[in-house]
Amino acid sequence: MEGIIGKKLGMTQVFSEDGSVEGVTAIEAGPCLVTQIKDKGKDGYNAAQLGFGEVKRLNFPERGHLKGVGHLLKYLREFRLDDLASIKVGQKVEVSLFKPGDLVDIIGISKGKGFAGVVKRYHFRGGPKTHGQSDRHRARGSVGATTFPGRVLKGTRMAGHMGNRRVTQHNLKVVQVDMARNLLLVRGAVPGATNGLLLIKKSRQGE
Repeated sequence: MEGIIGKKLGMTQVFSEDGSVEGVTAIEAGPCLVTQIKDKGKDGYNAAQLGFGEVKRLNFPERGHLKGVGHLLKYLREFRLDDLASIKVGQKVEVSLFKPGDLVDIIGISKGKGFAGVVKRYHFRGGPKTHGQSDRHRARGSVGATTFPGRVLKGTRMAGHMGNRRVTQHNLKVVQVDMARNLLLVRGAVPGATNGLLLIKKSRQGE
């Protein structure tokens, strides 16, 4: 497997053998169950679907999809694979997939901040504080052109909805793995709020 589903528990700090301290994020990683296998001949690509988070109630279509697994699972996510030979439905995937020193990519949904202006959203400086500019302190300034192209270009940084987007944090180092408690400690912060769903994948950068 290339990855696992987890839940963000929060941040803490750990001490290394030389006495230095570093901030880490604690993640409840798995255990997950393989709920479906997709192959290139039938579906056009190779992937394994994992389920995470047992629940007591699901609707009938969801129960039917998980019939061969024997567990009711809340979250289902796919992971692309090159080889499906060792994967089968019902197989358990645990945090032992990783070891200290590994680099991982973590995908999560960032915290939603609602509607935000350009100072908060893009760190604009704002307008002048004097010379009669009483309402320009946090304004964005000009966004268009008078002649060509005579319109506001797509992608112009303006006020709008901030956060609540899919974010990928690359090359985070695994500091500790606790297989007894399904815990994964990774260096630094990861996207999302506490109890947010995370996808933890083996990093492919630098391969």
